[in-house]
Amino acid sequence: MGVWIRLLVFGGVSLRGCGGACVPLVGSRLLICRRQFSGAESETLKQRRSQIMSRGLPKQKPIEGVKQVIVVASGKGGVGKSTTAVNLALALAANDLSKAVGLLDVDVYGPSVPKMMNLKGNPELSQSNLMRPLLNYGIACMSMGFLVEETAPLVWRGLMVMSAIEKLLRQVDWGQLDYLVVDMPPGTGDVQLSVSQNIPISGAVIVSTPQDIALMDAHKGAEMFRKVHVPVLGLVQNMSVFQCPKCKHKTHIFGADGARRLARTLDLDILGDIPLHLNIREASDTGQPIVISQPESDEAKAYLRIATEVVRRLPPPPESFPKCLGNLPGL
Repeated sequence: MGVWIRLLVFGGVSLRGCGGACVPLVGSRLLICRRQFSGAESETLKQRRSQIMSRGLPKQKPIEGVKQVIVVASGKGGVGKSTTAVNLALALAANDLSKAVGLLDVDVYGPSVPKMMNLKGNPELSQSNLMRPLLNYGIACMSMGFLVEETAPLVWRGLMVMSAIEKLLRQVDWGQLDYLVVDMPPGTGDVQLSVSQNIPISGAVIVSTPQDIALMDAHKGAEMFRKVHVPVLGLVQNMSVFQCPKCKHKTHIFGADGARRLARTLDLDILGDIPLHLNIREASDTGQPIVISQPESDEAKAYLRIATEVVRRLPPPPESFPKCLGNLPGL
């Protein structure tokens, strides 16, 4: 295990084992335990358990210097989530040159941001021992891919992953950002829950293809964010249609308007449609995202429109509330 990984996973983390052994209760001892937990004592136990559970939930703490966090998620892998996250971050910056934008890749097992943003190398440390993001195309980027070899697999259990996520959230010097776009891993597991419960999120963008199999998992992803009280800004229908470059015939390879039907079911908006196009794939593979390399293309303009819709649905950042509110009772 390299130096960076040891620092990321174990730095500042205290691991304590439990030396006690668990002995199964049988016979009369089980009967005694049941009697002890009856009546008022059972109610006391329930209250105590509730107190412990509420105490165990992490308290949300903003990322220093970051005004608004936008997570890009999908229930299923392979639907273009990372491509959407990268081009969304670039589109947010392109639509308003006064805004500072960052991109955080928390897909620990399959980081894509380094290749798509054409970035390599280890982050430097600031004087306060925080990692400095790598910069390209005006976007500050941080990813697990900067800390491990490109072909090295991460064979980690949950505790190590959660420790790494905590460091990526709390030990990065972002400076001052208006938007931080977070590329989430696919699914609805520990990472999604940890990110959602540890930092305030302004909104989530759900990416899916129109295919029924992908939509089933996208539905689960949207419901997960609702359960943890993260507003879902809307759905992006990726790979919506393929147009033959020769005859211009359009084919819905993954189905037609599946994400639109899901949006109606969930009472959400469609933020935009991204076509299945060779230019998007080639631009991503070469580390020159289409919003940067072909800004006048129809594909780039689709991402720019999605960024506009995302910003339109975001709540105002905390400091934009009128100062007079501070004089109101209870504020």
